[in-house]
Amino acid sequence: MVKDLDLAADLLDPPKSTIGGYFDDPGGFVQDCILWPPGQGPTDYQLENLGEFVRYGSLAERGPHGLGKSAKNAWVILWFALTREAAAKDWKGASTASAWRQLEMYLWPEVHKWARRLDWKRLGRPPFVPGIELMKMELRLAHGLFFAAACEDPAKIEGLHADEVCFIYDEAKTIPDGTFDATEGAFMGAGEDTEMNAFRIASSTPGEPVGRFFDIHSRKAGLEDWCAKHVTLEDTIRAGRVSRRKADQLKRQWGADSALYINRVEGNFASREEDGVIPLRWVEIAVERWQEMDAAGWPDLPPLQAVGVDVATTGKDKTILALRHGEVIRELRRLPKQDEMATTGAVMSVLRSAEHRPVAMVDFFAAGVISRLQEQGANVAAFNHSHHDSSMFDVSGQIEMLNQRAAAWWYLRDILNPENGHAVALPPDDKLLGDLVTPRYQEHSSGRVKVELKDDIRKRLGRSTDDGDAVVYAFWSGARVAHHAPPLLTGKSRWAPVRQSITAGV
Repeated sequence: MVKDLDLAADLLDPPKSTIGGYFDDPGGFVQDCILWPPGQGPTDYQLENLGEFVRYGSLAERGPHGLGKSAKNAWVILWFALTREAAAKDWKGASTASAWRQLEMYLWPEVHKWARRLDWKRLGRPPFVPGIELMKMELRLAHGLFFAAACEDPAKIEGLHADEVCFIYDEAKTIPDGTFDATEGAFMGAGEDTEMNAFRIASSTPGEPVGRFFDIHSRKAGLEDWCAKHVTLEDTIRAGRVSRRKADQLKRQWGADSALYINRVEGNFASREEDGVIPLRWVEIAVERWQEMDAAGWPDLPPLQAVGVDVATTGKDKTILALRHGEVIRELRRLPKQDEMATTGAVMSVLRSAEHRPVAMVDFFAAGVISRLQEQGANVAAFNHSHHDSSMFDVSGQIEMLNQRAAAWWYLRDILNPENGHAVALPPDDKLLGDLVTPRYQEHSSGRVKVELKDDIRKRLGRSTDDGDAVVYAFWSGARVAHHAPPLLTGKSRWAPVRQSITAGV
């Protein structure tokens, strides 16, 4: 009976006897040629998107964190290389990403991981030879190779020519337009009326609503050859890739209307928030810089210069210590709410361990902690949110700040701005990211900039920005703000430098 059922199944769905049967079927390759543990396998949306990838040749896929982008891209690399190699085709492939770290730490380790799980018997060849065929970031076989290339060097991709070509754009949201354009030459000679095939896949969580990845999903004229797919939060929850409980937690933490939640959890583009103090992308750049320094072992890290201290005021809050080395927040330390002596001791422990005399910048409202630190000879300064003096302008000297809170938050904004030549590095912490992009600003009746108060943020979101404030304090200790406004501004709004255009999400 079992043999009869197997025979019937084979007649209805004939088995592919060789790797060549998967030449145009990456989904079948993933299902059949990877040794999956019981109950595991690709998700429905991964199989659907792999089918669209082959059908259109160009696939752009956006979605939440956790949807399995790098795994899918690794499957594509293995499918493309092995099927083209088995057919003795002249083939080449290139992978790139918005940051080299994405290739080195995520995409290519996924290639190695899934290569170890391939069914080599079904593939009809021995496993890759380490160091000869499969190297750290390159797969080189007899008829072609797949390699990693920096997105800042489109010439390496532009010069890629073969009968079969494949391009992988991993975390594509900030890859330059020129790098996308570099693949166009390969598609000029590919099509049903030629013997050449060209494929490309761009996948990412969305970022700011700008750039080629956004243009593709906006269906901008001239990009119609791309198939744009949105993997929704519900898709990933149904597939067991994302926890609904975690998604709901992040909604409460970041706010359902925040760019951070819309980008990272809903997997969609968000309108730029005109009244947000710090753009999300600037914070992400600082986080990427921290990750690169961490991967390199923290070369030439300056000594500890400042500790920003936000003292817990309720039982739910935590005391936050932000340790600043030059323009790097090397570490955030979170302590439970304690009495003044315990909090002072924790801060003094950090200060005493430093080579020099770093300053502790402490929230003015923690007067008891400040006094005890002074008694113990600490180099301590109080951050007074409401203080104002005539030197509180932004770095351009054009925008006056209402008080020290506004000046400090705007100073961090200025040094995070990639155009201002700083190298701020921030730890990859979801709570910190949410805090830094949460505060809003407005023009006060006096014409000065006012930044949303902590109490107002707590009412709006049900939490305060303790981690973000500690980082702001740490940087404010070394602030050098403009001291004089221009005598007269004519013909141009003095608010022009801070206006951000609102672009509708997709």
